[in-house]
Amino acid sequence: MELNKNLDGESLVISVSGRVDTTTAPEFEKFILDNTAGVKELTLDLKDMSYTSSAGLRVLLKAQKLMSAQGEMKVINVQDDVMEVLEITGFTDILTIK
Repeated sequence: MELNKNLDGESLVISVSGRVDTTTAPEFEKFILDNTAGVKELTLDLKDMSYTSSAGLRVLLKAQKLMSAQGEMKVINVQDDVMEVLEITGFTDILTIK
């Protein structure tokens, strides 16, 4: 997994590449927590995320809860395989996906 960020004022875009699973999810969670102080709009760009496990879903849920308290979060460019997981688990009802 590879994570990149682009901070523009109070807007942060985090791009996720590769697999988010039990091994990489803690790093993903820490990256979000370490970079969202003062952020009002978080965008997760999943264009290059090829897979997510339930551990990755937990990170997305935690990020959504965090941003609900301080602003908003949206998820963009979701690959078909990852979108299928989000749909099956009901996360499409929880997350703002564009």
